[in-house]
Amino acid sequence: MTGEHLDAIGVGVGPFNLSLAALLAPVEGVAAQFFDRRPGFDWHPGLLLPDARLQTSFLKDLVTAADPRSPYSFLSYLVEKRRFYEFLNADFQAITRAEFADYLAWAAARVPALNFGTEVREIDFDGEAFEVRTDRGRRLADNLVVATGQQRYRPAWAEPFCGARCFHGAELLQRNPDAAGATLAIIGGGQTGAEVFLAFARGLFGRVRSITWISQRPNFEPLDETHFTNEYFTPGYQRVFLDLPPERRREIVEAQRLASDGISPDTLAEVYQLLYRERHLSQAGARYRLCPDREAVAMEGVGAAMKVTLRNQLTGEAEACQADLVLLCTGYRSELPEILAPIARRLRRDDEGRPELDACYRALWDGPAGKRIYLQNFGRHSHGIADPQLSLMAWRSAVIANDLAGRQVYDIAPCAPPITWRSGDAPRRESRFEAA
Repeated sequence: MTGEHLDAIGVGVGPFNLSLAALLAPVEGVAAQFFDRRPGFDWHPGLLLPDARLQTSFLKDLVTAADPRSPYSFLSYLVEKRRFYEFLNADFQAITRAEFADYLAWAAARVPALNFGTEVREIDFDGEAFEVRTDRGRRLADNLVVATGQQRYRPAWAEPFCGARCFHGAELLQRNPDAAGATLAIIGGGQTGAEVFLAFARGLFGRVRSITWISQRPNFEPLDETHFTNEYFTPGYQRVFLDLPPERRREIVEAQRLASDGISPDTLAEVYQLLYRERHLSQAGARYRLCPDREAVAMEGVGAAMKVTLRNQLTGEAEACQADLVLLCTGYRSELPEILAPIARRLRRDDEGRPELDACYRALWDGPAGKRIYLQNFGRHSHGIADPQLSLMAWRSAVIANDLAGRQVYDIAPCAPPITWRSGDAPRRESRFEAA
């Protein structure tokens, strides 16, 4: 597979590198190829539950924020699928993740320069170029774009038990457990935990005997998706955030957690209404126990079941929960892939060992300035809570595309926000009569 010396190689083809590949497709003068070991595109296939909905607008797709005329937009997908008017008439407040996943797969089948079924095994730098070794040969490139996705997080206390009876929520539909008559424990109080709770409560995997839903958070807390909170997910706010000192950024990311990592209010309403029906209108009696403000600290086998030890953070008491099946809805962590091991030591790190990124998502390293390593979805600490979300996906891809091209291919200048984040930044009044 050894061929031309490329301008860029993308490692991993999830939504983020798919977005970049789509925006680079019409750009002349940038030769790029993207590699992924999977046989084809998929997006969280284990969690595409029937009623799971996207927490982001469908307009924040692969390309629209940077190039609304692109043939790879969600609206182009609707038109080609002959469902544009029906989609409008349905008036969805939020679309299903299954439909967005289908859109991403549709785009992946059309965007050029994607190489599925090709595993990248190691990446090194030979002093002049990045050497990317795959199971199909060796490629050279001046730049890398790494977007290998976050890794599923499993607490250390659960690792010895992971298997058919204890697994990460992202594996749910792939494992398709028979939960009829089983007792279930769900660990994790975010959107995934809520969706998994509803799936089992509605009998998608058989009628369970009971469900205990455990969250370390003080309550089952809603996603803050109100108007001014959504200003955090704009290029203008991100530029302000980037200028802050690291300790201040760290404080802000924690304070804004529920702007990016809460449960959709509609989902909370579904859960509460289900509990009402079960408690007051069902002959079976209550089968569900919701336990917020608990930290799961240990697990042990008890015959064919498992016992999870909890610490009640509200009262300080020790508690326990016994279950036949344990679902770990414990989120994800950003980790540099092992294939970067030969050059990982050359990356500059912050005081917590995370790669430092500049405004263009380039990792700071000790190599030549013209040889760049872009890291997608590794910058929550440096670029804010929008970094792992879909919200700024197309804009970030445009930033990287411009940087690779060495010119402004896409207009990425942020518009003046309605909020004055710092002195000297005054909102500019936009007139509808202003000359074009």
